[in-house]
Amino acid sequence: MNSNVSVARLNADEISSVDTQMGPSLPGPQLSIVIPTLNERESIPLLVDRLRQTLIGIDWEVIFVDDDSADGTISQVRALSDGDRRIRGLRRIGRRGLAGACVEGILSSSAPFVAVMDADLQHDETRLTKMFDVISNGKADLVVASRYIEVDGASDGLSPIRHAGSRLAIRMAQRLLGVELSDPMSGFFMIRREFVDAVAPRLSNQGFKILLDIVASSPRQMRIDEVSYTFSPRLHGVSKLDASVVFEYIGLLVAKASGDFISARFLAFCLVGSAGLAVHLGVLRTLLGTGLDFPVAQTMTMTVAMIFNYTLNNALTYRDRRRRGWKFVTGLGLFAALCSVGVVAGVGVSSVFYESEPRWWLAGLAGAAIGAAWNYVTNSAITWRKG
Repeated sequence: MNSNVSVARLNADEISSVDTQMGPSLPGPQLSIVIPTLNERESIPLLVDRLRQTLIGIDWEVIFVDDDSADGTISQVRALSDGDRRIRGLRRIGRRGLAGACVEGILSSSAPFVAVMDADLQHDETRLTKMFDVISNGKADLVVASRYIEVDGASDGLSPIRHAGSRLAIRMAQRLLGVELSDPMSGFFMIRREFVDAVAPRLSNQGFKILLDIVASSPRQMRIDEVSYTFSPRLHGVSKLDASVVFEYIGLLVAKASGDFISARFLAFCLVGSAGLAVHLGVLRTLLGTGLDFPVAQTMTMTVAMIFNYTLNNALTYRDRRRRGWKFVTGLGLFAALCSVGVVAGVGVSSVFYESEPRWWLAGLAGAAIGAAWNYVTNSAITWRKG
């Protein structure tokens, strides 16, 4: 027994001796640069080299948060980190989305200041030093790299359609949320980490516009400064912008305009349901026009609408939890079963309303609200549950 204790003490003494020989512990970095990635393997070495050349004199680290890229992006990051401890990689399994990746990366940092930028080399990394000077000297809590301060700095890096869409999205954010930024859609900014820590529980893990979410969600007034930069053309890879991103952005605007009373995901679920209703009515009219009896036509129509709603929700509303392969099929069964219970609940509530207040539209709305709430809550928890 005593020999075991002495061995334990010897090992502890040896460890202490090694620590002493290695000198005092090094302090953590001043700046963490969080870079979300998805299939950006070719850009990683170029971006790291640019950061090394730009951030001389600043104690920095870079955190690549990868959504399990198929092209081996995280392997490239790890290969580079073998020779440079400032390079870190965080691999996310079963989770997707730029906003969620940024939040996880920021929360994994202990640096007082955190920057967010893209991996596609379209953001001008040389502006990081100016942003760091402003924020480290206490002049601002948030510094945004803007494409629209002096001249239109986005025209070189965006197609005409995307450029027009970006300007429209900016005007929507400024008017609906009262955001006083020239470029609230920017994905390139630097912030005091304490502000993100405070607001993290209120941030959405969906979507691409994490800056807008932070500014709109923060309970504290932030001192905001902006620096100009030119948005460069993409060198490698392809843009991740698609219809689902636009869908999520509209949901984010509504969620923040309502004080998070209406979540972006619930709004998307309801919009898909509305589209499903239109499909239902259109298919039903078509089938009845072929001479089918109503019960047969209605059964076929409900099946079509159910599959339509499930498929669209899987692609848009729950894109970060998307079911694939056989799980897509089993998910359809769960969705149909849960929504059937929602129909029963909706009919029951609407009947009670109609008996007490015989107004068909009020009873119909009550039933629809109960059905939508039931379907959303149960499908979020079961069909598209996390993990």
